[in-house]
Amino acid sequence: MLIGLRLQNIALIDSLDLCFDQGFTVLTGETGAGKSILFEALDALLGGAQGTAGVRLLSFGEERGQIEASFALDSAVEHWLKDQEFDSEDAELVLCREWRRQDNRVSSRFRLNGVTVNRQQILTLRPLLIDLTVQGQAQQLARPGQQRWWLDRFGGVVLERALLQVKQSWSDWQQNSLRLEQAQANWQQLQRQRQEEEMQLEELELAQLDDCCEDKTLEREQDRLVHGVRLQEGLGVLIGRLKLGADQVPSVLDHLAACVHQLQAMSLLDSSLVTQLDQCLDFEAGLQDLIHQLEHYGSVLESDPERLGQLQERLAFLKRLERRFGLDLPQMLVRRDELRNHLAVGGAEAALEKLKKEEENARNCMDRANQSLTVVREKTARQLEQKLMTYLRPMGLENVRFKVQLNSAMPSENGADAVQFLFSANPGQPLAPLAEVASGGEMSRFLLALKTTLSAVDGRSTLLFDEIDAGVSGRLSGEIASLLKDLALHRQVFCVTHQPLVAAAADHHFRVSKLVEQGLTRSRVSQLRDTQSRMQELADLAGGDLAEARAYAASLLDHQVA
Repeated sequence: MLIGLRLQNIALIDSLDLCFDQGFTVLTGETGAGKSILFEALDALLGGAQGTAGVRLLSFGEERGQIEASFALDSAVEHWLKDQEFDSEDAELVLCREWRRQDNRVSSRFRLNGVTVNRQQILTLRPLLIDLTVQGQAQQLARPGQQRWWLDRFGGVVLERALLQVKQSWSDWQQNSLRLEQAQANWQQLQRQRQEEEMQLEELELAQLDDCCEDKTLEREQDRLVHGVRLQEGLGVLIGRLKLGADQVPSVLDHLAACVHQLQAMSLLDSSLVTQLDQCLDFEAGLQDLIHQLEHYGSVLESDPERLGQLQERLAFLKRLERRFGLDLPQMLVRRDELRNHLAVGGAEAALEKLKKEEENARNCMDRANQSLTVVREKTARQLEQKLMTYLRPMGLENVRFKVQLNSAMPSENGADAVQFLFSANPGQPLAPLAEVASGGEMSRFLLALKTTLSAVDGRSTLLFDEIDAGVSGRLSGEIASLLKDLALHRQVFCVTHQPLVAAAADHHFRVSKLVEQGLTRSRVSQLRDTQSRMQELADLAGGDLAEARAYAASLLDHQVA
């Protein structure tokens, strides 16, 4: 519920501070006095009046302007505040929008309970606070999706759940479709990548890589073959000196044998030398073992030019592979195994087929959700048609026909239905789009009936009607007044009106007047609290100070009291 509204330097208002209560409130006054400025201010406060429209709200010649409104909290607003991580301990919500002119540029900012917020946040909060119906709303009816949005609101929780399922399935399909599109767009690149990987694997398989230390083993063997002659020469010298002797000098083995023979003779004379004899025998055995190993080494030592060429060719091949892949031999073995695993499961083709299947499943799920939503909307459409008729016929539209038509549309997050309101006010007139055939008065009555119908299932926000009774005769304005009065039993309702019947039905009455002070035109708003002032205002609406007008105004107020 709107509790208060404060304006500073907004349009023709220099300063204004109003308090409001529940029930039905009307604003009256002469044409051009600024009655609609209060609604325009609320619209701007809740995210409207962008760009030049916002600039025009700032009073001429002023550097700053401000609109502030306070609202009583309900459960829906408290839930919104919690979701947005705002403190909701206070019983009121205070919204403020400020304009500042600087260097021929006007900027504005929003604040909620003193905290700066962005326009997108305000726009999500707006439906919970106000529902504004203004003149010329036929354009709103023609907006894509507007009539569908009204139908969905009337559908309540059941339709909301079906729509939520559609939104979720739409999101899932969008994600799967995007992945598939990206995969298809990159198909050529994936194919080239696969071909390159297959070539890499073929090259690595042909290389017959099995041992991660093969290059080191080959290098050692190569060294032996390259230095075979020198090794043979060195081996001959070693064996000659150890076993055969050289330059008519006994070999090391001969010398060691002589030492053993001498120690044996000495140990017979002194048994304490047995230990040294054993050590010498060990030396002799070790020397013979060394000679045996060297002789074995000599037997396997080769100097094979053909084998050497094979080794060098293999080593060169391995070096080229390392440069080609930028990997060493152990890393190439790992890369080969990775390619084997990757290409063995079908590669890009299998991945693409998997994405196609996932997209198809998501699309089928979305189609089922859309079909379920359409069924709920068809049922809701029939209910809306019946309900609207109960409000339209008493307002002078006895022959009205109304139909909610659902046509197939491209799927979106809102389903696959295009919703259109069809209308006919006169017998013999075919049903046609409401925005194209309804007159101004018919449109006003339809919007009032629609908002009244919606309020029964979505009674959260304050209803604002700007001359909803425009183009309506006196008798019908009485029906509108009665409907507004009944609506205000459950909702806070504001209405700008020129009809005395509507104004007389209000619980609270504000008068907007225009005056000139020091050459400047200003608007003033005053609450008419006593019967006399209300009667005078109703008389002015009915036709001025004539006795008949005053009597008529008095009868209206007496009827309301009765």
